[in-house]
Amino acid sequence: MLVRRAPLVSAALLLALALAGCDSGPDTKSGAAKGPSASGPSVIAPGKPGEANRTLSAQDAAEQRADDDTPNSADVSYAQMMIEHHTQALEMTELVPDRAESGDVERLALRISAAQGPEIEAMKGWLTTHGKKTTSDEHAHTLMPGMATEAQLTKLRAARGKAFDALFLTLMITHHEGALTMATDVKAQGNNVQVEEMADDVIAQQTSEITRMRGML
Repeated sequence: MLVRRAPLVSAALLLALALAGCDSGPDTKSGAAKGPSASGPSVIAPGKPGEANRTLSAQDAAEQRADDDTPNSADVSYAQMMIEHHTQALEMTELVPDRAESGDVERLALRISAAQGPEIEAMKGWLTTHGKKTTSDEHAHTLMPGMATEAQLTKLRAARGKAFDALFLTLMITHHEGALTMATDVKAQGNNVQVEEMADDVIAQQTSEITRMRGML
């Protein structure tokens, strides 16, 4: 009896293994379906200047965004231009102590200079770290939104008292609005995380100051 049952047991074992092998097929396929290629819809990734766009899986795009924050031309231009933009704001705040009548305007000017001075140094440091110039001859005042003209600055220097306060606030609101435009643009077009963080700081700080200045006019 034992001798005759042995082949039956072996046959049953082989059948079980074969069935197990068949059952494992769908699991394997299911696992493959969960891989990077099917983790989401494909994403069009803009190429660098002179390069074509690329089609990436959702996972590849996410990994690229997380791993590659190489500065692009938008990041560099933003830092270079914002240094000049901030520099003009500091030139305007330096006029306040000898010309302003309002204590609120004086306190605002101190707040602006306290924020934008360190931001200039941070952007210069970032550019130096990435081997870029801290200034660019390509950027004229007319290309930067919000910049006061030389005629407007001459008028501001000549003003005193309430006339100075009103003109200073008007010019600085426009100046801040220009900075918001530049910061918003680089968040959409840039690629570097540190530049994006600096732009976020500009947006938060200067949005608050615009609200405050409008209330002072």
